[in-house]
Amino acid sequence: MSIRPCRPKWKGTMTDRQRFHNQMHFKPVDRCFNREFGYWNENFQKWPIFVENGIRNNSEADLFLNFDLMGGVGGHHWMNPPFEHKVVEVRGDKKIIQNGDGLLAEIPVDGHDTIPHYLQSSIVTPEDWKRCKAERFRRDDPARRIDVEKLKRDHTRDRSYPLAVGCGSMIGKVRDMLTFEGLAYALYDYPNMVEDMVETCCQLVEDSLDQILPHVDVDVASGWEDICFKNGPIISVPFFEKVVVPRYQRIGDKLHRHGVDVWFIDCDGDIRPLLPGFLEAGVNCMFPFEVNSSGHPAAALQQYGKDLLIMGGFDKLELKKGRKAIRAYMESLVPLVDRGGFIPFCDHRCPPDVSPDDYLYYLDLKEKMFGIP
Repeated sequence: MSIRPCRPKWKGTMTDRQRFHNQMHFKPVDRCFNREFGYWNENFQKWPIFVENGIRNNSEADLFLNFDLMGGVGGHHWMNPPFEHKVVEVRGDKKIIQNGDGLLAEIPVDGHDTIPHYLQSSIVTPEDWKRCKAERFRRDDPARRIDVEKLKRDHTRDRSYPLAVGCGSMIGKVRDMLTFEGLAYALYDYPNMVEDMVETCCQLVEDSLDQILPHVDVDVASGWEDICFKNGPIISVPFFEKVVVPRYQRIGDKLHRHGVDVWFIDCDGDIRPLLPGFLEAGVNCMFPFEVNSSGHPAAALQQYGKDLLIMGGFDKLELKKGRKAIRAYMESLVPLVDRGGFIPFCDHRCPPDVSPDDYLYYLDLKEKMFGIP
């Protein structure tokens, strides 16, 4: 499907790659790097601008709205093969499924967007993990071999866009496999098992980086760790600093040896208690920086100075309050964009109850304030 953009790309005198690099290194730019985090699936079913133009997902929306480009490369960092995805039972308006992580989960029959209610994990005891690791986390699995020559052809050194190398997840995917409650119990009942899970995740990321970094010129590292909620981390800070941070440091060492000094991690909720550990390990960019959990991004940037970078930080709840609120919040971000090391966009996926007309006003206002070279 060929996507025809509905709006012109922001004007500029730099390539997207040059712009991203300079903005993340506090150097002059022609204008702000223009990205958005995306939209709920329901937006593609309800917003006329998407429905009438056949836009079905976030990848298509990025092209349709003509945002700046960012490419991505990476390896297979998680279980292979996954568990069979299947429907186990239907109970009225709910159905029980087994997902790819081996979890039994309750979801709506009608398929509307919601967080599943997890009922049971396939991995509970060290014996369960030992069996799963042997079957699904083999380092010598052929699926973990990367076609580096294809990556070099697809992402040449003279490209115009920044390229991110995926660095997986050290503990967030472990939480997905065990469930929140399961991880909480396992940290006390089977701490060695949990540490071995983290170590396994780290090794798989290291294996992929060893294949990619010597041969592909990447600009930034990316990762995913949804390990916080509105009241703080779902794991203890001592566990994070003792078990997770050293694994980040090993990965960070590899990145730095190949000149990659910007590493962003997608983590929702209140990340502030974990920021010292992230920064110590070399994870220096937070994304999407949820305002209602972590506060206005200005506070964290003032506290950590140029050691901390942020992508996101526009309070999605302000999008629901109308144009006056949108403008007021956007104006609060002006000093951060001027400072550098900050790329503004919605602090999570934009929900469907935001007016699409107000959202387009938000995009127009962002261009007017940050996109004029």
